[in-house]
Amino acid sequence: MGELELFLDDEEQELPHLIRAGLAHVQFETIHPFLDGNGRLGRLLITFLLCTSGALKDPILYLSLFFKANRQSYYDHLTRARTAGDWESWMAFFLRGVRDTAEQAVSSARRMLSMLEADRAKIEGLGRPAASVLRIHQYMKTRPIFSISGAVGATGISYPTVAGGVEHMQRLGIVKEITGKQRDRLYAYAEYLEILNEGTEPLRRTS
Repeated sequence: MGELELFLDDEEQELPHLIRAGLAHVQFETIHPFLDGNGRLGRLLITFLLCTSGALKDPILYLSLFFKANRQSYYDHLTRARTAGDWESWMAFFLRGVRDTAEQAVSSARRMLSMLEADRAKIEGLGRPAASVLRIHQYMKTRPIFSISGAVGATGISYPTVAGGVEHMQRLGIVKEITGKQRDRLYAYAEYLEILNEGTEPLRRTS
């Protein structure tokens, strides 16, 4: 661990950030320093290194699903790097994971922006209620599952106005009620959640 720490702290390295993160991950998993949680920490180490190096502004690249979808290949590449020094194959696999994960993130972000713009246009077509409904819509971006009382507290809009705004968005197909109750209802920004959940589905398998 001491040598790995020196490697991580060496600011004079000329290695590309992704190569450095890939090498650090396999070394950490080889050392396996803890009784539990090594896999999670090893994956977080990748994101941490990319953020501290400036390669990422926010921790938005997670390779866990790629490794899970390609579990056997992942373990095989780790083992060959450890036992046979096959670093090239490991790095090729690792970089494919970065590419596939990044491409999925970009695709989801573009779909999200397109959907938000389309929903905003629908709301603007409401006329007079549009201003208050747009404020609720803005809140929904940070709380895609919400209650009317929660939206009231967050936006400062009156309860009847929020309730009316939610009804408008239900008619527009933007919001869905998800409890089926008469009281303590919860509403979901359904398509927004669907796009977010794409990041929890396994990426396609690679060879």
